[in-house]
Amino acid sequence: MTVFKLLYIDSFRDSKTGKRVFYFRRPRGPRVRLPDDPNSREFREAYEIALEGSHVRGKVRASTRTPGTFDWLIEKYLESMSFARKAKSTQYASRLAIERYIRDDDLGHRRFCDLRRDHVEKMMTKRASTPGAANDLVKKIRSLMNFAIQNGWIDKDPTAGIEKFKAGEHHTWTEEEIAQFEEQWPVGTRERTAFALFLYTGQRLGDVCEMVWADIEQNAKVRVAQNKTKAKLTIPLHSELRAALSATPKEHVSILTTNFGRPFTDKGFGNWMADRIAMAGLPDRCVTHGLRKAASRRMAEAGCTTKEIMAITGHRTSRMVDLYTKDAEQEGMAISAMERLEKQTSNKKSQAERQNLEQNVKTLTKTNVF
Repeated sequence: MTVFKLLYIDSFRDSKTGKRVFYFRRPRGPRVRLPDDPNSREFREAYEIALEGSHVRGKVRASTRTPGTFDWLIEKYLESMSFARKAKSTQYASRLAIERYIRDDDLGHRRFCDLRRDHVEKMMTKRASTPGAANDLVKKIRSLMNFAIQNGWIDKDPTAGIEKFKAGEHHTWTEEEIAQFEEQWPVGTRERTAFALFLYTGQRLGDVCEMVWADIEQNAKVRVAQNKTKAKLTIPLHSELRAALSATPKEHVSILTTNFGRPFTDKGFGNWMADRIAMAGLPDRCVTHGLRKAASRRMAEAGCTTKEIMAITGHRTSRMVDLYTKDAEQEGMAISAMERLEKQTSNKKSQAERQNLEQNVKTLTKTNVF
């Protein structure tokens, strides 16, 4: 269990209840009780909070951050209604990313009203080798600035108009790569069940991770409540997914669990899937999110409309679906174009042969061959 590798963790078995309990404690510092399940998201969130020192004797410490600084702005933003509306998984990732960017660029003690466009561009330039991180930095800073504008603390957003780097896209799994994974992990394995849930529901990692047996309706449909968009979907079970689920023991509430029979955390599940993909001998470009794109590609190749694909994936707009299916559309249009070209070439060739034949007949007639 990875929890024992975390810093400042005390763990022992309660003599009265027989349960193992966990505490966070720095040297000579107070002890903070943590949730009982070290594999849960709640445990990791409580650990991160305790690690940041926001607890004193089990109570939340009053803010000592200077008003007008980035540290103060972040604190207010994390307490805001706009942040609370985000999905729990999004809140967790966003908070860690924002605090990391502010810490790496030593902005915490600086006044956010002094931030200029050239400051942000310099921060992006430092991350030019990782364009995705550079673009995410702008996104997070923009969220903070818009929050400040909404509260009347600044008048304009210094990130407005900044051009993002052209970031790479997740690779869409090919049919050959899909077959290679399925050959390594046959029906009946936990790996194949997870794979089928991704490929035949088109959902994100966090949503697949949280699926429970109660979500499966009469072995015919699966109910999904997406964390990111809050969309509620009912998706018919594909025969391949039905076969994978039928071969999976229903021993726990969650469909997918750790070796200890406990629900995965998002990060733990992502790492587990990455390991299984690598064990199948697939290249690094094959990541879990690429299966969501592969599901969309397959539906596009089957002739599904954009709205039909959105009904499965839960996308709110067609923009991302168009991005996911562009490879299928490109190949389909290329095939259609080549078929038209072949037909045109064949027609021209037939027409030329017919004209040659008619000319030969005229020539032979003139020479009295007939």
